[in-house]
Amino acid sequence: MSEIGYPTSDLRPPTSDRHPLYTMSDTFAGLQEGCYLYSRHWNPSNKYLADAVAAMEGTEAAWVTASGMGAITSAILQLVSTGDHIVCSITTYGGTFAFLNNYLKKFRIEVTFVDITDLEAVKNAIRPNTKIIYTETMTNPLLQISDIPALAKIANDHDLKLMVDNTFTPMIVSPAMQGAHIVVHSMTKFINGKNDCVAGAICGTQEFIDALCDVNSGTAMLLGPALDPLRSSSILKNLHTLHIRMKQHSKNAKYLAEKFREAGIKIIYPGFEDNKGYPVLKKMMNEEFGFGGMIAIDMGTSEIASRLMEKMEGEGVGYLAVSLGYFKTLFSNSGKSTSSEVPEEIQKEMGLSEGLIRFSVGLDNDIEQTWTRIKSCLEKL
Repeated sequence: MSEIGYPTSDLRPPTSDRHPLYTMSDTFAGLQEGCYLYSRHWNPSNKYLADAVAAMEGTEAAWVTASGMGAITSAILQLVSTGDHIVCSITTYGGTFAFLNNYLKKFRIEVTFVDITDLEAVKNAIRPNTKIIYTETMTNPLLQISDIPALAKIANDHDLKLMVDNTFTPMIVSPAMQGAHIVVHSMTKFINGKNDCVAGAICGTQEFIDALCDVNSGTAMLLGPALDPLRSSSILKNLHTLHIRMKQHSKNAKYLAEKFREAGIKIIYPGFEDNKGYPVLKKMMNEEFGFGGMIAIDMGTSEIASRLMEKMEGEGVGYLAVSLGYFKTLFSNSGKSTSSEVPEEIQKEMGLSEGLIRFSVGLDNDIEQTWTRIKSCLEKL
């Protein structure tokens, strides 16, 4: 007999005849489909958004969080324990770098940072206690392209999990379809597209998502990075235009990249055929969505970069801001902002110039006029 007086599971009465307390007990045990035990665990709005993001990424399930870092940290902590090891791209978002390089030390979890485009370096970094290979599809801020099928093979050969941050390239690349085991997003960026919320997502197998939100041992459930359901509703609404927005972001970024190159400005753009990442991205990408809305230029020094950004903001090109995926063009000096957590010596090691400006190119209807304004700013330096 159960605690509330009903027989064991194989003799349970039909759902319609069960006592409400029995249904609640089943819900907490994860046995009552369609019931929500607690909003931090699941709620309808979050479930709708999670299902939509999972469908977009081609995974069995997803979980939505209150920030991109909430997604990254929860997914990583679900997979590692004290004494484990992670291999990570040395070029990665500064917050991710700080979490891996600094915060995980308190759990005695070690991380080896490598050039993720050097597959031999990745293989050589793997140890018997390695649990994860972590990278970004398009790395922040140097826009390197991770060879996800090749990295997935390495991970599978060593019984590891390949975790990929796809924030820069939603719709453009589908990492899970390329072999990644877990895909994370900062939905604050392109997916939402409005800069009016903070949110993240974790996409993976049903087994992994169930473990992540288990009431007794799930990292996401117990650490509590739950997304506000009102925000979920808003993001789900915006998700329906993502395919159109990504095409326009990509179209405008390609135009500006070509103009910067014609002007003799050092430019990083994976859509150029002579870019190292071009053939890798080309084989993975869903071509109709282009090469993405991210470009970067190198102005040599942070002082020149700052002057140019101030002039561009004054001329209405966009905003000096550290976010991305907005309908307006955003630009920032990465070494002094989103990568500032990365020590200067490591910035130099990865090839991050102090004068690098990362652009998230917006949805400008007249991108030619935008270039005219940028050109005027360059001429005034």
